[in-house]
Amino acid sequence: MFDDLTRQIVAFRDERDWKQFHSPRNLAASISIEAAELLELFQWSSDATLADDIAARREDLERELADVMIYALLMAHETGVDLEGAISAKLAENRSKYPLDKAHGKRGKYDKLL
Repeated sequence: MFDDLTRQIVAFRDERDWKQFHSPRNLAASISIEAAELLELFQWSSDATLADDIAARREDLERELADVMIYALLMAHETGVDLEGAISAKLAENRSKYPLDKAHGKRGKYDKLL
């Protein structure tokens, strides 16, 4: 699923000799920075204005999400993480922690569900 995108991203990076800047620590920092830029798009949004804010900032939203994903795919590549496998495993873990009969329609953390 992510293989072709990862190849494109790595090729782009390598053509520019940027691998030297992409240690796991730097990539983790970049993910956090880009996620903060994504959050900044909604800094002054309210529930009442959220839909309009998303529509007005659609291109910014797409760019920031893309930046987060690019760095996440690079992190997975550099650390040898099978991202598809990791996501599948995490979903299975979440299914176990948040069974439908306890979690449906609730936002509480798994250890607080009754």
